[in-house]
Amino acid sequence: RLEMRSFGVKVCVIEPGYFKTMITNVENLEKNFLSVWEKLPDEIKSSYGESYLKQYVGSLKVLQKGYNSDLSLVTNCMEHALTSLHPRTRYSAGWDAKLLYLPLSYLPSALGDAV
Repeated sequence: RLEMRSFGVKVCVIEPGYFKTMITNVENLEKNFLSVWEKLPDEIKSSYGESYLKQYVGSLKVLQKGYNSDLSLVTNCMEHALTSLHPRTRYSAGWDAKLLYLPLSYLPSALGDAV
C-alpha cells in the first residue's frame, strides 16, 4: 500500500472475517487436506500424528457454524472503496473482523498469540 503511494495509487485494504464461500467449505478443505496428508512422507505423518489432522478438521467444522453468509458486507466495502471520493485505508467486513481480528491487531504480538 505504501509502496504504491509514490506512484499516485491509493490502495485500500479489505479485511473480511469468515464468510461461507467455496474457499471456506469444510468438505472441500477436508478433501484437500486428506489428499495432501496421503502424499506426505511417513516421517512427517508420524511427527504430527493422525490425531492432528482430525483435530484440525474438527476445529474447522466448529468454526464453520459462525461463518457469515451475507457476502454483501464484503461487496459493500469494495463498492465504497472504489466509488468514494475519500476511501478509507482499511475496511473490515463482518462481525468477527470488527470485534475480534481488528482489536487483536492492536495488541502486542505475544498477547494476541495467547488469545
